[in-house]
Amino acid sequence: MCGRFAQYRGLADFLAELNSERGVISGYDNVPLARYNVAPSTRVHMLYGEARGIHLSAVRWGWAPHWAKPNLPPTINARVETVASGKYFSAIWPHRALIMADGWYEWVKDDATPQKKQPYFIKLKSGAPMFFAALGQYPIDEGEERDGDGVVIITQSSAGELLAIHDRQPVVLAPDASRRWIDPELTSVEAQELTQTQGLPAEAFTWYPVTKAVGNVKRNSHELIQPLGDLEQ
Repeated sequence: MCGRFAQYRGLADFLAELNSERGVISGYDNVPLARYNVAPSTRVHMLYGEARGIHLSAVRWGWAPHWAKPNLPPTINARVETVASGKYFSAIWPHRALIMADGWYEWVKDDATPQKKQPYFIKLKSGAPMFFAALGQYPIDEGEERDGDGVVIITQSSAGELLAIHDRQPVVLAPDASRRWIDPELTSVEAQELTQTQGLPAEAFTWYPVTKAVGNVKRNSHELIQPLGDLEQ
């Protein structure tokens, strides 16, 4: 986890769910993003906090430190257990962000034929937008994108019935925890504690099988998130 997710509502919908008292310092509208199959290396909509307020940006999903081996693809996820203490993400640990999402996908192996995998779509039971805790290297104050800019999603161990789908899940924060996560005054210690204790539990989510067409990164339609029983594969 997490290798594919959906981001289809409008930016104003996500901001309304965040319900922050801090002003948004970048322009936005509520035209649906209409992305049902967001893949690594593509630009994803995210937000972060700075002294003047909340900033919206679109940054490539995936990041690597400048000293990483060039033949390896950028990392897309960071484990909450080690992200604050390891060397790999030390340069971006202070740069906290939220990736806005409507749900994510996981693939479950068939016990009889492991080479066959069934995709599932996972979303909040409430149907509300969600926020992934994230870190990144990104333009500040509306600067131009630079080489090496990117963002990663922080993940945690799954629990409960969600373990049957995958053993990892994104750290999904409730709106109040999300607002704290991007508060520039949050200390490193407080940030570490927040990600390790405030990720929503399995009971907050619902999931169901969806069409295998989601495995094709070129596919992008509302049908990808429909329960399999409502569609033909």
